[in-house]
Amino acid sequence: MRFLGSGIAALGVTALLSGCDHLLLLNPKGPIGAEERFVLIAAVVLMLIVVIPVAIMNIWFPWRYRASRSGAAYSPKWATSLKLEVVVWLVPALIVTALSILVWDTTHRLDPYKPIDTGVKPVRIEAVSLDWKWLFIYPDFNIAAVNKLVFPAKVPLSFRLTSASVMTSFFIPQLGSQIYAMGGMQTQLNLLADEPGTYAGQNQQYSGEGYAGMNFKAIATSREAFEDWIAQARQSPETLDLARYEQLEAPSENAPVMLFSGVQPGLFDTVLVKYGMSMQTQPAVMNSRSHDMESHGMQMKPNTSEKN
Repeated sequence: MRFLGSGIAALGVTALLSGCDHLLLLNPKGPIGAEERFVLIAAVVLMLIVVIPVAIMNIWFPWRYRASRSGAAYSPKWATSLKLEVVVWLVPALIVTALSILVWDTTHRLDPYKPIDTGVKPVRIEAVSLDWKWLFIYPDFNIAAVNKLVFPAKVPLSFRLTSASVMTSFFIPQLGSQIYAMGGMQTQLNLLADEPGTYAGQNQQYSGEGYAGMNFKAIATSREAFEDWIAQARQSPETLDLARYEQLEAPSENAPVMLFSGVQPGLFDTVLVKYGMSMQTQPAVMNSRSHDMESHGMQMKPNTSEKN
């Protein structure tokens, strides 16, 4: 029976390990993702210090003090136990302290705005969240792509992100550091891929009907393959000027990959300013409308006919 139990345990561990390739957070391909995996595992292990003993006691206590067993000592009338109080208070306090130190340290070390210093010039990428697709602009190469992010492995990536719609969340789980993209605001992100590969890119923030299809491929390549892709993008017959961007901005689901051989100068900043001004002027417009209606003896009421 002992050998049978060991065999079952070994098979269980093998099955869990074989599935790690599908657990993206546990299969990192970059230093940020690896650090975040360590934090996740360390937090789980620290919490198991409490969970495992409690689980064991949930089985052991009912078995030991079952009605059919009369030999077990049972002393329900006692006021306090110093040993028990020490365990109940000291162990959780130590766990919380350890978690606090761990989170404080990694939060500062893994600051998404902090550049990754490898001695190599980073690839700059400007990401714009649209309904329901991702636009990636490469300002140093004057090209852009929709729903396809290509970059060289072992080279830092420096992102600027914004949204031309509602708030979304940019996340490549195997590289780490989820961060929000918001209209009229700019966020930053620094990532690095340790090896070539194709990684899943996602929007983790619900953003409407096309949310489920708002995914992209993040492809880490060799330097030579990246240069070949840049050359391929520059052969595209399409360019991304303001008129083409406005067409691209229209909501569409499951948008195909698109390449643009040229980009309107300062397009990212134009989007940023456009939606920043929109957000700033909207309250002023609403206040003006409210004032006009109140001057005519009317009050503004919420539109309850729209769906949430």
